[in-house]
Amino acid sequence: MLEAVKVVLDPTPRQERLLEGHAGAARFAYNLMLSHVRSQLARGGKADWSMYAMRRWWNEWKNEIAPWWAEYSKEAYNSAFESLAAALKNHFDSKTGGRKGKRMGWPRFRSRRRTTPRFVYTTGSFGLVEGDPKRLKLPRVGRVHCMEDIGRRVGDAKVVRMSVSKRAGRWYASLTVERDAPTAPAAPRGGGVGVDLGVRALATLSDGTVVPNPRHMSGSLLRLAHAQRVLSRRREGSNRWRKVRTRVQRIHARIADQRRDGLHKLTDMLTRTYRDISIEDLNVEGMVSNHRLARAVSDCGFAELRRQLAYKSARTGAAIHVIDRWYPSSKTCSNCGTVKAKLSLSERVYHCDKCGLDMDRDLNAAINIMVAGSAPETLNARGGDVRRDRRKPAARTPAKREPSSGASRVRLGAGLGNETMQTTTN
Repeated sequence: MLEAVKVVLDPTPRQERLLEGHAGAARFAYNLMLSHVRSQLARGGKADWSMYAMRRWWNEWKNEIAPWWAEYSKEAYNSAFESLAAALKNHFDSKTGGRKGKRMGWPRFRSRRRTTPRFVYTTGSFGLVEGDPKRLKLPRVGRVHCMEDIGRRVGDAKVVRMSVSKRAGRWYASLTVERDAPTAPAAPRGGGVGVDLGVRALATLSDGTVVPNPRHMSGSLLRLAHAQRVLSRRREGSNRWRKVRTRVQRIHARIADQRRDGLHKLTDMLTRTYRDISIEDLNVEGMVSNHRLARAVSDCGFAELRRQLAYKSARTGAAIHVIDRWYPSSKTCSNCGTVKAKLSLSERVYHCDKCGLDMDRDLNAAINIMVAGSAPETLNARGGDVRRDRRKPAARTPAKREPSSGASRVRLGAGLGNETMQTTTN
């Protein structure tokens, strides 16, 4: 099992200059190789953009193009070739239909000011220092002090990859460690729960628990706006401009850290308390397209919440059921099952004209989500199973056609950060 361990580095001034140099060497190699591939395509020749072909070309010409290359680790250049090869593959796969999702454009040159300084170690002697749990060994840089006990977090696991990057003025090391797969844990004792995500309340559970939305972005808007106004008055590229830019970056980093911390606490509580967790497959991209809701929706972090539920459920044994986005959870009465034709966003209390139910709109939706996740088969507004496997294209079922007796159950979290779909039938 692969696991990620991230730690803050505390380099000396000399080590910090070397880290900057490694990141600059990786950026130089990336831009040089991208220019070489473009020139090959412009001449009408057949360009080989595999990582190994790039490495062979670099080893042939590096003494003439970059005589200073030996000052930095070869891993800095190899990480640039690996990144460029992946970007080119994604572009051509997207162009030929081999990659789903949005169209991937041609890779851009990496800017010195806008690109995150970053490089990766994959081979060689790197990682933990024996006898010193608060240091990491980086080839050509030295033993760098860490802000916490990294040895305790890694334990006896094997470090297979280490990515070094700089964010908001701080250097970070992300270690990919390989551990033995744990035994299947016992599922939590709690029953099922439905989770309705929203903007007014971040999460409303079917048992009545309401998790308020902390709105981290809104709480830091004044400081962020002031820092950005000061940045706009500085001459770009000057030392004072760099200082203020770092201040803006730190505000953004603090907001992201606060949001991530709150989501970790929420997902920990859900996966350790409940056996079956049902959530909606929200159309976040469509919600963000509304300029009135874009900032508020982005501040919630719905995608990160679902990603954390995916891998944490594998650790605790909880089951995650993803309800189809077309299932009318907000319009359906949780008491009698009547579906309203229209329900505006301003109606915060759900009122059923048939049975007279008056209930909070989000709580009503959470109850419907829980019922849909536990039922053997539930149809959405378009006549399909609300829990179908969304990775496979599913044809629409005609309105007069009888639904099939099979039911699809979606489970997330067979590994760290991965989503594994399992299908069960009645």
